[in-house]
Amino acid sequence: MIKRIGLLTSGGDCQALNATMRGVVKGLSDNVDELEVYGFEDGYKGLIYGKYRMLTSRDFSGILTQGGTILGTSRQPFKLMRVPDEKGLDKVAAMKQTYYKLCLDCLVILGGNGTQKTANLLREEGLNIIHLPKTIDNDIYGTDMTFGFNSALEIATNAIDQIHTTAASHGRVFIVEVMGHKVGSLPLFAGVAGGADIILIPEIPYDIKKVCAAISKRAKAGKRFTIIVVAEGAISKEDAKLSKKELKKVMEEKAKKYPSVSYEVAERIQKITGSEVRITVPGHTQRGGEPCAYDRVLSTRIGAGAAEAIMDEEYGIMIGIVDDKIKRVPLAECAGKLKTVSPKDQLVKAAKQIGISFGD
Repeated sequence: MIKRIGLLTSGGDCQALNATMRGVVKGLSDNVDELEVYGFEDGYKGLIYGKYRMLTSRDFSGILTQGGTILGTSRQPFKLMRVPDEKGLDKVAAMKQTYYKLCLDCLVILGGNGTQKTANLLREEGLNIIHLPKTIDNDIYGTDMTFGFNSALEIATNAIDQIHTTAASHGRVFIVEVMGHKVGSLPLFAGVAGGADIILIPEIPYDIKKVCAAISKRAKAGKRFTIIVVAEGAISKEDAKLSKKELKKVMEEKAKKYPSVSYEVAERIQKITGSEVRITVPGHTQRGGEPCAYDRVLSTRIGAGAAEAIMDEEYGIMIGIVDDKIKRVPLAECAGKLKTVSPKDQLVKAAKQIGISFGD
């Protein structure tokens, strides 16, 4: 029995992409007579323009601990997938043509929410698709955990840890900006793990006066410093009340003045409290380096789960993990849905109970 599968990684990279692909291939290699694996380069671009290479077992040796992706990746916005490229090429038709040209039994797609939407589009077009949930934001609906999240959490937490000593030495307010544009899971977990005093996330709009009140309360209690974790998508209560059109205009104006949201927060804190504020932005270091032990295990399980689904010829699914069990989730049920942090989340409640402010 010959199995021909395609692999592609799309969207922002993270630490456990290679580990997951390894799990898929190793899970199939020991259970099928003959396996052909085609790796598409730079995400959906490779599928659209026919840029691929056949991979062998050697390609998957020694990559369990390797960050990034051996296939390369790129961002291809879902909203542009039905829009022809600059030469008039129909992208969807081109992807289908590449799939059928290689006589693939299945295309395994590793990526986040935007990637998943296109995966579902290809499913609707009749292709055999399996999606594997990758993102450092842990914001994919239908799975309790995404690979990449815990590795990024280790890095973000370490950044906060490193700030503690210098903050204590200088007696300043320090802001650490953690990735999380629409969803605040990563800054929430990192903030709690790193002992932050204030955490600002997109799901809980902040009142700058309450943020400053929390800083002043610490100062009056004799605390020399305050550490604030700010999600890159943190939003004030004033801005949260705006319509989408109004907010877009406001954000465009702010982008001309501030490199990121943390700089606006810092300026407002300095004006109200007079405190010195310093900003640290770990940025893309949160996506880099080798995967942590948890992600290596999770990725192996998800990869093996995909291999099993391929052998069962069950497609049009995402391989998720629910209640610590691998689960096949229909793409039709999860694509296009975002898993956000509830303001009533148990971790939010616990954080507030120990005195962490969310500026609300």
